[in-house]
Amino acid sequence: MNDTATTGPLRGPLRLGVHVTATGVDVAVLAPHATSVDLCLLDGPVDAPVERRVPLSGPRLGVWSASVPGVGPGQRYGLRADGLWEPAYGLRYNPAKLLVDPYARGLVGELGYGPQTYGHVVGDDLTGDPYGPRDDRDSAGHVPHGVVVDTRALPGPDPAANRPWTPWSRTVVYEAHTKGLTHLHPDVPPELRGTYAGLAHPAVVDHLLGLGVTAVELLPVHAFTSEPHLVAKGLTNYWGYSTLGFFAPHAAYATAAARAAGPAAVLQELRAAVHALHEAGLEVLLDVVYNHTCEGGAPGQHVSWRGLDNAYYYAHDGAVPATLVDVTGTGNALDFRRTGVVALTLDSLRYWADVVGVDGFRFDLAVTLGRGTDGFRPDHATLVAAATDPSLAGLKLVAEPWDVGPGGWRTGQFPAPFAEWNDRFRNAVRSFWLADPGRAAHGLPGHRVRDLATRLAGSVDLFGHGSPPFVRGPRASVNYVTAHDGFTLADLVAYEHKHNAGNGEQNRDGSDDNRSWNHGVEGPVQRDSPAADIAPLRRRSVRNLFATLVLAAGTPMITGGDEMGRTQRGNNNAYCRDDATSWVRWDLTPWRRNMLATARHLLALRRDHPALRTETFYSGRPRTPGGPPDLGWYGADGAPFDHDRWHDTAIRTFQMVRAAPAPDDDQVLLVVNGALDAVAVQLADGEGPPWTLAWDSVWEHPSEVSTAAISGGLHQAVGSVTTVEPLSMRVYVRP
Repeated sequence: MNDTATTGPLRGPLRLGVHVTATGVDVAVLAPHATSVDLCLLDGPVDAPVERRVPLSGPRLGVWSASVPGVGPGQRYGLRADGLWEPAYGLRYNPAKLLVDPYARGLVGELGYGPQTYGHVVGDDLTGDPYGPRDDRDSAGHVPHGVVVDTRALPGPDPAANRPWTPWSRTVVYEAHTKGLTHLHPDVPPELRGTYAGLAHPAVVDHLLGLGVTAVELLPVHAFTSEPHLVAKGLTNYWGYSTLGFFAPHAAYATAAARAAGPAAVLQELRAAVHALHEAGLEVLLDVVYNHTCEGGAPGQHVSWRGLDNAYYYAHDGAVPATLVDVTGTGNALDFRRTGVVALTLDSLRYWADVVGVDGFRFDLAVTLGRGTDGFRPDHATLVAAATDPSLAGLKLVAEPWDVGPGGWRTGQFPAPFAEWNDRFRNAVRSFWLADPGRAAHGLPGHRVRDLATRLAGSVDLFGHGSPPFVRGPRASVNYVTAHDGFTLADLVAYEHKHNAGNGEQNRDGSDDNRSWNHGVEGPVQRDSPAADIAPLRRRSVRNLFATLVLAAGTPMITGGDEMGRTQRGNNNAYCRDDATSWVRWDLTPWRRNMLATARHLLALRRDHPALRTETFYSGRPRTPGGPPDLGWYGADGAPFDHDRWHDTAIRTFQMVRAAPAPDDDQVLLVVNGALDAVAVQLADGEGPPWTLAWDSVWEHPSEVSTAAISGGLHQAVGSVTTVEPLSMRVYVRP
């Protein structure tokens, strides 16, 4: 039913979305090619709503709008857009389909997967001709509904007011899944496990603080859905990289009580969690997916953007019939040549910064956000806007610097103040500690040490470019060895091949370039197995990987659970596994307790030694007159590295001395032995008292430092010779 008597033209600036006013709501929707747009006010059951339609005025600069009195918080709503149905030209208007407002602050109801949710005619098997006739079945009872939320009236403290503002030089990122981190935690009350509230429970906070991380990076918490092909297999999109709403929190991560109270309570639970984490000194970063949406390719569902303006929101190839550009591997990519798409992204970022109070964002497939008519540009409007927006000033902006389109690998090419995931760091560390020894065990050559050395020193080759040069510093390199996508640390040392059969894709999904090493046996080994003797070496390899990550120059990112030896049983693409495959286990075996103690010890070394936390790239010269060089490289014989050594593939042992300038006057020596044999190492030159051994990856537990002290190997003078075990590393400090 249409109701025009209560509406009026929207005056003043056009704020997209639905905003509460003193008398009702202001509504504005961007749909440039539509011939009409209705606001649909919904009451009654979600699966059989009673609907009142309010026509919007427009378009003004492509925007349809109205002021609607008598509508308040809690009101469910959707949109219907009419216009041409000419799929061959990218126009797919179908007023039979209720659409989700891209700016909805809250959502209720689940997305259905029947034919009603498609704009074109499909059969019960959901197949049909996407260029064929439009489907006239109403979708209102089969799609989520937007809910009006008055963000001005949210209770509780402002989570944007108590940000820790942790400097980049002290930042240690912990990538976690909102549900997976706490779902099995025995000290979190059952009703809080797997929820926003659970993230801020003291047991979780104590673990994070005790570990030594400073920021929690959450996998997507924007409202998302599962792809139809996963639903058909009884699986789900566990990671959440399939966005339905860029403003609404994912309701399934809220407690049952908050969900029952409605979207405002869901939002408030998330805000309260952010505030509590801030109170503990922890920052909150969000993994955000602005590059594509949940609607998939042209044969996909008709839920929001496709129905509002398919030709505007999505990138097309310009041909007839119109074909979507897919540089994301999902079937669609939002078109960042469009002002409205850039505005949508920035409006969303400001909302999460100002209202939810988060401290930064990791941009999934960020190259897509910087694609213009001639490909990726570091001065693209989206990147410039994010770098200059007052609401984002000082927040941490991190790019995943690639997508799957032409010219999609762009590591090191994003502008300041962006940091970037450093995949070259990941590859170098895995190759040095795993792939190369695995090849060496079969008599095959490996890589030279210079790539690992470059990564340990902050990757100046990638992040030193710019005008002026070197301005971004090592902080721009977000170093990681594992992430949500790929093997865990424990699996890197136990599997040489992915084991993804449970994903339902015949083990075709997931990367084949893992650079892992199973140490001779695929999968877990039991204590009474003939292969049990490889278990200690596997554990040492995990410690080598973790230590290289947290002791390198740059910003380390730890994958949640790696500090406790979490395994996914060889699955390197667990995006659809909402089960024990992905959840963090808290019932620690002895070696996992030892690994946690080791992780805490290494992060404490990073925290306590400024030499491990440089803010500028190294020069190899003293930073203060008369002081030691800020960086030095030495061979096992204690002599400085020269050109020939850097290019000698037979060399697998080196020393790295790093020094912090006054007033810290801190020096740290890393001794790295990537050879399959023990090596006699003459400790490198340096200025000051003897070196003190702070850690050895041979140790199963950091307490073994006491054994070293008893044996007299704890304090060693410069030039003394010590034997370094195969495939191990040591950390020496000066008190």
